[in-house]
Amino acid sequence: MDEVQVAVNNLGESFFGAVAGVTGEQLQVAVGYSCAHVQKYIVAGQGNPTEYLTGFSCHFTLLPASHIFAAMWFDSDSTGTNGFLTASPTNMTRLDVPEYFNFAADVLDRWAQAQPDALCLWCVDAETGAERKFTFRQLSGLSAQAANLFRAAGVQRGDCVLVMLPRVPQWWIATLGLIRLGAVPVPATLLLTVREVSYRLQTARIRAVITSVEGVPKAGGFDGIRLVVGEAPPGWIDFDKGLQSANTDFRGGPTRSGDPGMLFFTSATTGEPKMVLHTQASYGLGHRVTGKLWLDCRPGEVHWNVSDLGWAKAAWSSFFGPWQMGACIFAQDVHGKFDPYHTLETLAHFPINTWCAPPTALRLIVRQDLSRWKFPHLRHCVTAGEPLNPEVLKLWRTATGLTLHEGYGQTESIVLVGNYPSLGLEVRPGSMGKPTPGFTVALLDDDLVEVPSGQEGEIAVRVKPERPLGLFQEYWWDPKETAKQFRGDWYLTGDRATRDADGYFWFVGRKDDVIKSSGYRIGPFEVESVLLEHPAVLDVAVIGKPDAVRGQIVKAFVIVRPEIAAGEELKHELQQHCKHTAAPYKYPREIEFVEELPKTTSGKTRRVELRSAAHG
Repeated sequence: MDEVQVAVNNLGESFFGAVAGVTGEQLQVAVGYSCAHVQKYIVAGQGNPTEYLTGFSCHFTLLPASHIFAAMWFDSDSTGTNGFLTASPTNMTRLDVPEYFNFAADVLDRWAQAQPDALCLWCVDAETGAERKFTFRQLSGLSAQAANLFRAAGVQRGDCVLVMLPRVPQWWIATLGLIRLGAVPVPATLLLTVREVSYRLQTARIRAVITSVEGVPKAGGFDGIRLVVGEAPPGWIDFDKGLQSANTDFRGGPTRSGDPGMLFFTSATTGEPKMVLHTQASYGLGHRVTGKLWLDCRPGEVHWNVSDLGWAKAAWSSFFGPWQMGACIFAQDVHGKFDPYHTLETLAHFPINTWCAPPTALRLIVRQDLSRWKFPHLRHCVTAGEPLNPEVLKLWRTATGLTLHEGYGQTESIVLVGNYPSLGLEVRPGSMGKPTPGFTVALLDDDLVEVPSGQEGEIAVRVKPERPLGLFQEYWWDPKETAKQFRGDWYLTGDRATRDADGYFWFVGRKDDVIKSSGYRIGPFEVESVLLEHPAVLDVAVIGKPDAVRGQIVKAFVIVRPEIAAGEELKHELQQHCKHTAAPYKYPREIEFVEELPKTTSGKTRRVELRSAAHG
């Protein structure tokens, strides 16, 4: 570590501490906190400071800020106040991406050197109350063992590996091990059915699967490399036993920043789920912005994200974001439906400092008697996944004194728009916030022309002349879909919003028809395909209907075959059919039997008319 003494001269108001710069350029550190005492800066990274000045700022040369994973400071006065300094929000996303980058080696291992005994992962079993804690040093070693285990089993760099596990430590250990190896984790939820797992295994050309005993039957006849957490059936490798015997010294060549890093399946309306491919750097390095600006994570603090691990939100808030900032990730393995009471009990009992929950969960939480709980450690709350009802924000703020900071992004990106406390932005209830520094986010019409304030347009991110760090590489093996979303100088999100005169964005809705229900993204095509498998169904169209609790519910408009009697019994039968054929959260909670469906001249269903009718 390199140490620099910096004298601070009567700065007056507090300033946001910042680190920015690239190799060969001056690195500026703006210091603040309105004290007139000598500050000692310990920059954990590579390179040597060559010059420093006293006063408002100091200047010295270092490697790119992507290589600076922490800059700790402490006040030398009698109060002994501790704090931290991290990359500047106005420069983080504009840095040149290094040629080589690996999240496990360049972030986790460096935290293991800087704060080896600091808590890194804290897992709790909701049923038994059993806790397992891991330091950065321990998790660094375990991930190296996992990388060696995967390689010994036959997994090679570039291979796709389906990771389908509950919230147990092995999910983090395996995912880190795959990243370290240069393989590509493909997270999946255990809620998927055999059919949905099979689609992912075939489409992504999965080389290996790691799952729990519960997930083994869903892997079906998969004949690749198979690892299991728990008692191993014949033909499966016991992951825990293999981990114990694996070497803690992993030797492998560095991964390039542009190498495949993580693959997610995301729902679409015109077909089966799309494969979103991120590079080693686009998520692994890009989510530094998410961790600092939106999650506001800090070294030594504890962050809890209640989302399932099978979705990109887990990468945002249960993996890359918090660990970029040296925070501890808290996880609770919960089975069954979301329980707001249990969630509040957990939040009150454990020393959780920052917390992330989707609006669906928050709508249920604020219905509780919040006066029964106190959250002495909680200081920052965020939400994403769908628009947050202003009333929910009001109820939570009134009960806790804490504000919910909404953020907007996609599986394809890091946080693009948000309410960022470190930038001093006012939170306007119902607004997504303002664009992330380093991103040019605009609202466009169909001709890719920016619309004026107050007018609705499609949310787009400028990618030319310079593509910002934090966007996915492509829809894997789907150049047509990729070209559809990257047009001219822009990446088109497919979401629509308005922007007020002060630059705040307000979400309107999805350009396509993806349904967001209880934090899940559901493609209508998936549900329609399942319903059409039932012998009573002739035709069907599925939409999202507004719901006060879930945001949206799945509603199906069904045309039955002439010989079939439509009624309540058939509705129940169709719902059970969906629950058993697709993931249960996708089933239509409302079914309406109709004589015909509105169609375009080309035969496409006009869902806009169905949505209008459903809205009343």
